[in-house]
Amino acid sequence: MIEHEVLDAGLGDADDDDFDMDEEVDAQLPDHRYLDREVSWLAFNQRVLELAEDPTLPVLERANYLAIFASNLDEFFMVRVAGLKRRIVTGLAVPTNVGRAPAEVLADISQEAHRLQLRHAAAWTNLVMPALAEAGVDVVSYDSLSSDDREALYDYFQAQVFPVLMPLAVDPAHPFPYISGLSLNLAIRIRNARTGRQEFARLKVPPMLPRFVEVRATGGAVRYLPLEDLISNHLDDLFPGMEVLDHHAFRLTRNEDVAIEEDESENLIQALEAELLRRRFGPPIRLEITDDMDEVTLDLLIRELDITEQEVYRLPGPLDLRGLFDLRIDRPDLRFKPHVPTTAMAFQPGDNNERPDIFASIRKGDVLVHHPYESFATSVQAFLEQAAKDPHVLAIKQTLYRTSGDSPIVEALIDAAEAGKQVLALVEIKARFDEANNILWARKLEKAGVHVVYGLVGLKTHCKLALVIREEGGKLRSYSHVGTGNYNPKTSRIYEDFGLFTADDQVGRDLTRLFNELSGYAIEKKFKRLLVAPLHLRKGLLRLIDKERRNALAGKAAGVRIKVNSMVDEQIIDALYRASQAGVKIEVWVRGICSLKPGVPGMSENITVRSILGRYLEHSRIFAFHNDGDPQVFIGSADMMHRNLDRRVEALVRVVAPAHIKELTDFFDLAMSDGSSSWHLGPDGEWVRHNTGKDGKLLVDIQDRTMANVQRRRRARAVR
Repeated sequence: MIEHEVLDAGLGDADDDDFDMDEEVDAQLPDHRYLDREVSWLAFNQRVLELAEDPTLPVLERANYLAIFASNLDEFFMVRVAGLKRRIVTGLAVPTNVGRAPAEVLADISQEAHRLQLRHAAAWTNLVMPALAEAGVDVVSYDSLSSDDREALYDYFQAQVFPVLMPLAVDPAHPFPYISGLSLNLAIRIRNARTGRQEFARLKVPPMLPRFVEVRATGGAVRYLPLEDLISNHLDDLFPGMEVLDHHAFRLTRNEDVAIEEDESENLIQALEAELLRRRFGPPIRLEITDDMDEVTLDLLIRELDITEQEVYRLPGPLDLRGLFDLRIDRPDLRFKPHVPTTAMAFQPGDNNERPDIFASIRKGDVLVHHPYESFATSVQAFLEQAAKDPHVLAIKQTLYRTSGDSPIVEALIDAAEAGKQVLALVEIKARFDEANNILWARKLEKAGVHVVYGLVGLKTHCKLALVIREEGGKLRSYSHVGTGNYNPKTSRIYEDFGLFTADDQVGRDLTRLFNELSGYAIEKKFKRLLVAPLHLRKGLLRLIDKERRNALAGKAAGVRIKVNSMVDEQIIDALYRASQAGVKIEVWVRGICSLKPGVPGMSENITVRSILGRYLEHSRIFAFHNDGDPQVFIGSADMMHRNLDRRVEALVRVVAPAHIKELTDFFDLAMSDGSSSWHLGPDGEWVRHNTGKDGKLLVDIQDRTMANVQRRRRARAVR
């Protein structure tokens, strides 16, 4: 096909000479042309916090955003801050992407994180908690309860809480206990009534119990008491014969970043299991305390935990607001109006409501599915389940990066293997924080007869690929799925992603070659409709960006549009700067980190950067190039980060159907419109939210509008 030939000619092969900008590129780029990636991440989490502060959003959703902020920040400390601190301690630290010393960046992170955590606490205390109370959901203090309430709660405490509590004394006979990462604890000072000596004890708030204890309803309101408040008001039961002098909540964050050194002979699963065990005992990197903690207790914690004062976060209000995830309240009026995913038109049931033949639908033409607006269950899941049962299917090959604990995807692969089909599952057991879960699934798959492999040494396999080989009329046909998101039915309901189904032979051959490379010893040097990292992707994108630059210099129409989770890679950013200098209009849609500075005169005045956060996590990656009116558009798994381009196996697939290109173009148009709610990035790194127009009315929520557009397209096609 012509488009494949054009793509080959435009991208070159992996064994070409390294890609360099040609002699026409003579414009110099300034030294200070990037934004610090760590500070940019904190700015992303501030955008999450701004959603929690937004009074126009349903109040239980605002509470959920507070929990998301807290969870995000925990992971940031466990991985990014921990890694930075480790490199400083070991002397391996190098200047950051903005050329600053890591110790200086760590100080900046600490200052900004302190500010954000105080703002987060204030958002709960002053904004969200009062709004919940106004809506009939009261989070109360123990002091405000009646004697009847206290009596009922005491019965609950004795029956459900007291038996699992484990107070640990600290004295010459009892060393300071190990404090597990992210656990909520009470630091308790007591006086021995017999000796008069003051002692210290640590009590862990049981994580398996509900964080918020329901109190008897009163006046139509649902009431909750924080679990630590209930425990702290019954400490006398835990220390009989002792005088409880004081108690304070504290919480520790530890280094939980996994560092695995791979070699050819190492058993990766065993090494990872050992590292997961070591992870529990990683060094402390953050201590959160309540603002009323006395200096005696704080000094003890700092000394015993070997932590610096810079790493202490003194906060008003309750610690660990991840607990707000536990507010499972049946109040639809306090939630977003539900979106019901539709089934993609190509996979709609027939006239008699019979299950569609997924393979027949794909043979008619490529199918582009947009989750969660279009159902994962009736597309990706149905595709694999039909493949598992179809007697004409001979083989299934699939990558699994993250999947759910009760995954129907894994069950389909097991069913296929037990039915005698050849099944290959490439399980990425190094998917951060899902390692233990993925090890379990890998072993379950192996027991069922699935060929389980773990990818290439030194590389994470992050691409989202499925390939089904089916015998039809004595010949083999390939059915392929290339996606931007994980094969996870649970996250597919809250992550925005695209997936392309195709029976195109070129894509089938590309995936066959790629799977052979991942499972065997093949070193593939050429793909037709795919761009694959680490060998091809960076160079391919640089060529495509530079082609737009050349077109602009030649007076031709040019444009670049990129949607990613993160924009950090300096080579890609510099290529975009050079294209901007040539007059190329560039639009970047980024959810999280962005190191690119837009709107700088002489460097990036033609670059616009937007960010959109909402009920769904924007997760898809789109790369679109104007190409003088013959657009080249890709979707896939890669973000613009060093790890994605250099240390991961990633895949982008070219979208060729005009209707699909239009759908992606319209989606981008909506996101970049001044009439849509979004955050705008300025050259100084500040993100400014634009969610109301000059008339004071709310701007368009693109996720609501996209759901409406998908449903409208479905109705229009149904009428035809």
